[in-house]
Amino acid sequence: MAKKRANGEGSIRRRKDGRWEGRYTAGHDPETGKAVYKNVLGKTQAEVKEKLAKAIEKSKRVDIVRAEKYTLGQWMEIWFENYARIKVRPSFHATYRGYLDNHILPNIGNIPLNRLTTLDIQKFYKKLLECGRVVRAESKGQPRGLSAKTVRNLHQILSSALDLAVQQRLIPSNPAAGCALPRAERQEIRTLTTDQLNAFFREAKASGVLELYYLDLATGLRRGELLGLRWEDIDWQHRELHIRRQLARVGGKVTEAPLKTKNAYRTLPLGEDTIGVLAQQKEKVGTSPWVFPGPAGGPLSPDSVLHMLHRVLERAGLPRLRFHDLRLTFATLALQNGIDVKTVSGMLGHYSAGFTLDTYAHVTTPAQRQAAALMRDLLSSRV
Repeated sequence: MAKKRANGEGSIRRRKDGRWEGRYTAGHDPETGKAVYKNVLGKTQAEVKEKLAKAIEKSKRVDIVRAEKYTLGQWMEIWFENYARIKVRPSFHATYRGYLDNHILPNIGNIPLNRLTTLDIQKFYKKLLECGRVVRAESKGQPRGLSAKTVRNLHQILSSALDLAVQQRLIPSNPAAGCALPRAERQEIRTLTTDQLNAFFREAKASGVLELYYLDLATGLRRGELLGLRWEDIDWQHRELHIRRQLARVGGKVTEAPLKTKNAYRTLPLGEDTIGVLAQQKEKVGTSPWVFPGPAGGPLSPDSVLHMLHRVLERAGLPRLRFHDLRLTFATLALQNGIDVKTVSGMLGHYSAGFTLDTYAHVTTPAQRQAAALMRDLLSSRV
């Protein structure tokens, strides 16, 4: 006979097979309104009493009836359509979709959401590091495993979706929170040296694209910010440049998009030389509203300026760089030539000078060289 307990504490009884069973109400079916009962089993009454208390406490935090309706894959789709598409910049939608379709869904998408464990996710990450790369013709000869950075990006997406599941009372806690993540190796920063700039500018001028790359190296703009410039953003009288938008490729189309962060909306002073370069560009483009228009007068594709950069570098006999490396070149040269880190951080549109310091920790500034000389004089005089 079931042992009566207080309301909300469930009931305990001994079954015919000798085991003890605890029953409790886990919730109500949203369609029929009927109570949904769950049970726990144990060899002793004390064991079942402990299990029952934990199960009832969990049921208070989790809507078990709803939770059992989702696999991880189904929940990831709901999260992507109703959360990520709104919160994440449109230019990242395709990246997130690729992470889901190529990695998360085929590997762990069929696991019931309420049964997903930290170990399941940890094994998933280990597999990705060892052989997670999608086999394509262009990836032949590359390592089979994904990089630590990519795995960390996947973890961020998965963890965000599971955090939302916790908020929606589908799971009691986020199983991704306990995972050990691979340490992302810091990429070696590649920049143009002052000696290489001569050859680069010479070839850029011969190729008819000097203005684009000169402005980027003079301001440190992101590629999308540079291509999103309109003539209305230039204050010729005060020699200022207003960064108000960026261009991004979304769904195969080049379109205007908001800037990366609120700090990215900024005003930059322009030197007389840069104003002169922009005046030359104004004469070249005529009536186009874009500072750097495409062949048809509309926005210029982000891909085309990267291919153009590679051609200029190759013709100049310089190593291949990413477009972002021009931004790194600006910051590195500015710091090396005595511009303080707070000013550089503001020009780059970083959210804090601390982030700039961390990113360019390898750069030796004049202040650091002066400090080293002072310490040398201080110590050597006492030897």
